Amino acid sequence: MDGLLIESHFLPCLEYFSVMLTHEPVVIEAHEHYVKQSYRNRCHILTANGTERLTVPLTAKRGKVSVTSVQIDYGYQWQTNFWRTLQSAYANSPYFEHYKDDLQQELFSGEKYLIDLNHRLLSMCLNWLTWKKSTTQSQQYQPTTSLRDLRNVISAKSDFTTRSFFQPLPYQQVFGKAFVPNLSILDLVFCVGPEAGRIIQGSTRGN
Repeated sequence: MDGLLIESHFLPCLEYFSVMLTHEPVVIEAHEHYVKQSYRNRCHILTANGTERLTVPLTAKRGKVSVTSVQIDYGYQWQTNFWRTLQSAYANSPYFEHYKDDLQQELFSGEKYLIDLNHRLLSMCLNWLTWKKSTTQSQQYQPTTSLRDLRNVISAKSDFTTRSFFQPLPYQQVFGKAFVPNLSILDLVFCVGPEAGRIIQGSTRGN
């Protein structure tokens, strides 16, 4: 199994985990320039009104900024707003009560830097999936690497169908009659609980 180099995402989509599943070790790029309007600080969940984006607010930065220096803006209570939205969306899901304490603890951890919050949340999600994945952060930026380089490939600006990693296996969601694919891992875990790993495996192409 080849190693993987990929950027940090916030509560990643299922496509991200399907890529992680087939690679070992997984190295998170910690020395890139931060890219705006990306999955680095946002995710998508399913609510009664359809798909909704949750975005972690960041302090203002100009020019090229290292991802390790990107700070979370605590100027307003974004965690509280997130939590209310998540409760509204998933309180009636089969497994929200089982996992909510873990998520609340991490969301309200008060991490200063986005990459550190993302790391905590990714570790939590891997624990939920019971995946014993080796994840580390890169030591320096390298334009080329012996690892499989998927930096900036899983993009919020293009649909997963434009790539060959992920073929969604439908599961029962809380809202709507039509299945909405490739949401944040939260949607899957709250809906199917311990079956989440099997769903991801069944959605993973031989990438």
